[in-house]
Amino acid sequence: MTLITQRLYALAVASLIIRLAAPAITIDEARAVEMALENSKEMKMAQNAVSQAALNRGIARTAYLPDFSGSALGIWRAPDSQSDMGITLRMRGVYMAGISLTQPIFAGGKIIAANKLAGIGQTVADQQLRQTRINVSANAIVAYWSYVAVLAKVDMMESYRALVDTAYRQTLAAVDAGMATRNQLLRIEARRSSVVYQQEQVAGGAELCRMALCTALGLPNDTPVAIADSVIPSELPDGLESYDLDNRPEMQLLRADIEAKRQQVRMARADFLPQVVLQGGWSAYGNMKLTMMQQLPDGNYMPVTQKINENGWNIMLGVQVPIFHWGEGLKKVKHAKLDVDNALLSLDHNADLLDLQVKQAITNVRTGAELVRSANTAVSQAEAALNSTSEAYSLGLTPITDLLDAQAQWHSARANLIEAQTQLRINIVDYRSATATL
Repeated sequence: MTLITQRLYALAVASLIIRLAAPAITIDEARAVEMALENSKEMKMAQNAVSQAALNRGIARTAYLPDFSGSALGIWRAPDSQSDMGITLRMRGVYMAGISLTQPIFAGGKIIAANKLAGIGQTVADQQLRQTRINVSANAIVAYWSYVAVLAKVDMMESYRALVDTAYRQTLAAVDAGMATRNQLLRIEARRSSVVYQQEQVAGGAELCRMALCTALGLPNDTPVAIADSVIPSELPDGLESYDLDNRPEMQLLRADIEAKRQQVRMARADFLPQVVLQGGWSAYGNMKLTMMQQLPDGNYMPVTQKINENGWNIMLGVQVPIFHWGEGLKKVKHAKLDVDNALLSLDHNADLLDLQVKQAITNVRTGAELVRSANTAVSQAEAALNSTSEAYSLGLTPITDLLDAQAQWHSARANLIEAQTQLRINIVDYRSATATL
């Protein structure tokens, strides 16, 4: 036994001990998908992105509403300011306060475009969530059926070993009776060693597949898992040729990109259109003292102090009109329109590729179904040949080499059937992913 085989065997034994100590989780394909979606960190990140997109859309809508703001200012200044005319300005404890309202009247269409972009962003996040759900589900299904397949190989190797053991016992009895040679027994012993080696390899592979399934389901790698299915189905999806390419998240994302680029054109144009803003507010200031010398009727001067406290309302309509920017606006709009043209070309190009991907998936499903039918036929023929050869060998009518060859052909046919059935399931998952029906 090689070092790698020893490690795989030890890993399988350790896993068996763990599974005997803890109750196994029994799952089928639907439960595997459900658990994968519940535990997937990718799904949680995609769901967070959807929530962020909804918040961004709410933020964009606030641009339609007036902006309220308030301000307050206190000043304490020393020494007092004095002018050549004998005027003294005292600013100790001066306050200023106010509230203002700013309402955009016309922004060149930028606010409308920004809101549409936020809506597109929400659509993009929803489609990315769909794509993530499809990918997570596909990975879980492939991991599930891969584990089912390797367990089927474990059972098949046990049957293969039972066949070889039976032949060994028959040959050993024949050797003891003088009806077979020692060389024939050595041939079967060599085959038994080979089968044991393959059996250990399959057992190690089964443990690795179990851990891969746990990873796909978001479970700890040492979680015991029991499989509800023992047979790999070969049924094909209904309406294999009927599919809607626009249902794919990728197509929705490409269309959303086109619409986003069109809104970018409007944003570029809005920067060079008039901007109209209405602003109003109330302000107050006070505790400002002004001291000056005032001449009396008799010609003398006396100091006079005036305390300034004022408040009032104001309203303003502002209009900003771009006049000349050396063609900057026109160039930016043309640049944005070229982005729209590129997005349209990308849609056409990728639509062809996506359609080709679906057609290839359909071909793979049909080819996989044909391989399963051929493999089933080969298994039936191998089983008939094995039964006939085993009976002939027991009667001493055929050499041991023929029996070993028949057993090997039976093993090869069974292994090919399991591989074909597994590949068909994977092809069906690829087809359902490509048609967004997963």
